[in-house]
Formats: sequence, structure tokens, C-alpha cells
Amino acid sequence: MTIRLPAGDGGFRAYEPRKEPFAATPGTPFTSRTVFSAAHVVADPFADSTPDSPAAVDWDATLAFRRHLWSHGLGVAEAMDTAQRGMGLDWAGAAELIRRSAAEAKTVGGLIACGVGTDQLTGPATLDEVRAAYEEQLALVEDSGAQAILMASRALAAAAKGPEDYLEVYGHLLRQSTEPVILHWLGPMFDPALEGYWGSSDLDAATDTFLEVIAAHPDKVDGIKVSLLEAQREIDIRRRLPQGVRCYTGDDFNYPELIAGDEQGFSHALLGIFDPLGPLAAEAVRVLDTGDAKGFRELLDPTVELSRHLFQAPTRFYKTGVVFLAWLAGHQSHFTMVGGLQSARSLPHFARAYELADGLGLFPDPKLAEERMKNLLSLYGVNQ
Repeated sequence: MTIRLPAGDGGFRAYEPRKEPFAATPGTPFTSRTVFSAAHVVADPFADSTPDSPAAVDWDATLAFRRHLWSHGLGVAEAMDTAQRGMGLDWAGAAELIRRSAAEAKTVGGLIACGVGTDQLTGPATLDEVRAAYEEQLALVEDSGAQAILMASRALAAAAKGPEDYLEVYGHLLRQSTEPVILHWLGPMFDPALEGYWGSSDLDAATDTFLEVIAAHPDKVDGIKVSLLEAQREIDIRRRLPQGVRCYTGDDFNYPELIAGDEQGFSHALLGIFDPLGPLAAEAVRVLDTGDAKGFRELLDPTVELSRHLFQAPTRFYKTGVVFLAWLAGHQSHFTMVGGLQSARSLPHFARAYELADGLGLFPDPKLAEERMKNLLSLYGVNQ
């Protein structure tokens, strides 16, 4: 049996769905790499909400998805941009998400790190206000027992006059953090408001400032997450890090080669694409744990086409594809997103995402995924 999919040029193509899923079983945490999946949130489809209202979250389904990731040995990177932070999920919602997920992590023994930002600031802010907003969020994350991820701040990007302001704000936060944090450099392809972060649009100059922050406080930095989608730049930064500071790749275009590494080192991972890829990615890392880099690449390299598709420009809307695949995979009962973001991608985009994900065996129940894809197509007037 085939399914009729829109080709994007006004025509259609026939696709024969896979019959069996990729065989992956839950397992223990990894030994060779630390791996986080940045996880999405599940909206409450029955809430009477609008795109401008506070997010209505289905907490049971949201936490169930985190238990799914933990069961495969993955860590959860919580309240990051994959959770629609700043794109439908406000600080009040993120704070509740952090509290609930951190408590759940303690219950199941799961690894968790949570995003610390300044998104409670809704207008122009001074550097003092930016610093205070960061401090409020840092305190909440540390009080929850989770590791902190210092995320890039739109408010800081707007308020900072140059590199010295970043050095001052981050230095202040690192001095007062209780435990080592992860620093997150999110590029403007993920959030245009972050253009010129670290005080310059010249990435070489910005890199120097970023590394200066780390060099001044190496005992307070567990690692860095680099989300610039430039593999060689990440490798260059990785090689310049102080001893003991990890690099967590955030490169959803080049992650297999960066995690595999080279003779001079490797990257750990903190990736949004590991939300839909969770079980397959976990299986690949377990192969890498045995020292089999070739086997790791054989499993993970074929997933890159799907990741590049989901993260195609405008990259910030990759969350729509992530949630779409979670629905097809049966992790949630509906395809609804906070802020109405399910409308952010086209039907041909969804069709190709389905085709690529199904080809990888990502759907535990391929028949369910097929039925749901057909239901979506019928809403657009596509008859089978």
C-alpha cells in the first residue's frame, strides 16, 4: 500500500511506508559521551487560548515524553528553545516546566539541565535589569536541583554596547553560580534578535570574547553549547577550551562527525534533533561507547538529511517539525503547539519530514503514523 504525498511543485508522489520500526531498547546512561536532548513541550489542545495568551501545557504528556528520553539514557535539556522558549512559552510557563521536570528527574534518576535566560523582561532593559533577571532564573534552576544552562539573552544583545558588557554580566553570574554551568551560544539563524552576540557580528571577534569569559572562570564552566551550524568553527573553539571544559555540540547539521570527533578531541551533545531521534541516537552512542566510531556513523549519518530538513531556514521554526514527528510517533494525541506554531511549516514540508522519519524507522507504530499522516493530508483536501 502507498500513500499519496504532495511533492511541493503542485504534483504528488507515491510513497510506500515502512512496515517495521527501528529496533531500539531502553538502556543505561552512556560512558563515552554526555548527551542531552532538548525536549519539546506538549500543548493542551482543549484550552481556550490564543497565540498571545500564556501557554497552556499538557503536563502529563510533557513529562511522559521526558521519561521516554530518560529511559533511553539521554539527558533532558529543559526549557530551551526547543521547548518554544520565547516562541510561545513565557517565563512563567518555563519556570513551571523547570520545577516539574526537575522533580520528575529526581524521581526517575534522570540527568537534567535547565535553561536560564532573561525572558521575564518584556521591553528595553538596562544591564542591571538583565543581570537581575538572569539571577532570578539561575536561583530557581539551582533551587530545583538541576544544572544551569546560561542561554543567550535577547535583552542583553539589545542592551550591551560592546564585548566588555558581556564579560561583566557573564563574569558576575559565573562568580555567584553554585555549580559549574553550561554556556549557550545560540546563533541568529535560531533567533534573529541574537545577531552580534558577544559584542560583534564578526564571529572571530565574538569567539574571542566568548573564550575570554570561559578562560576567566574555567572552574565555573562545565561546558559550552555551540549552535552556529558551522562544524569547523565548533572544532576550532573546542580545541581552544581550557582543560576540563566540555564542548556540547548544538550543530543540527553536522552532529555525527562532531560527536565522533578526531585525534584532537570530540564534542558531547545537546541537540534539538535528539528529541525525535532519541532512541536511534541513544543506540548509536552506545555503539560509540564500545569504541566503534564507524558503526556509530553508520547509524547516525543517515539521520542528517531529516535534521537538515527540519532545521531548514527559517531555522527557528524547526520546533514545528519536532512536534509533528512526536505526534506521528504516538508521543502525543494531537498536533497542536503553544502559540499556534503548528502552522509555521507547509504541507510539503510535513510530507517530506514524514517520509524521511519513516524511512529511518523512527515511528514505533508505522501504521499509526501512516493513519495520522493521511488524516492531516485529508484536512488539506488530499484524497488517497
